[in-house]
Amino acid sequence: MKLIETDLPGCLIIEPRVFGDERGFFYESWNKAKLAEAGLTVDFVQGNVSASSRGVLRGLHYQWPNPQGKLVSVLEGEVYDVAVDIRRGSPTFGRWSAVMLTAANRRHFYIPEGFAHGFAVVSERAIFTYQCTAAYDAAADTGIRWNDATLGIDWPLAEPILSDKDARAPFLAEVAPDRLPEYTP
Repeated sequence: MKLIETDLPGCLIIEPRVFGDERGFFYESWNKAKLAEAGLTVDFVQGNVSASSRGVLRGLHYQWPNPQGKLVSVLEGEVYDVAVDIRRGSPTFGRWSAVMLTAANRRHFYIPEGFAHGFAVVSERAIFTYQCTAAYDAAADTGIRWNDATLGIDWPLAEPILSDKDARAPFLAEVAPDRLPEYTP
């Protein structure tokens, strides 16, 4: 497995070692011991799978309190995956990092607690999977607007298909400080 650092500390691209031949392929989607050897010690407590069609944008989501770290990947199709640092006091507050996750490149993206997360589907259909470090908490579920100009995310979709919740999410500057995670060095 290969870990690639992004420009946001803690957000990592993980490339698994793939074994394949004419019959197909095999790879470990995650291995707790190998990730720990590489410095990433996380415990996943919930796994989720979603399916979306071309043009769907989900996010930017986070939980506060009860934040979730996420290890995300694509089983079918292609998505443009984004993490945004929303930790109050962080030296990278408001900055974002993105990676193309595809069934073909088999990359995974680790987004730590304290970051907002979203993705846009650029293939006809995508099946997206994520492992979470905390269970879903409806009372803590929140988000920020996908097209917040102060973030300047370079989404590959001009007019995405959004849920009502995502279309009405507040801009980052409108979120009360106590509704954002706090940076701890």
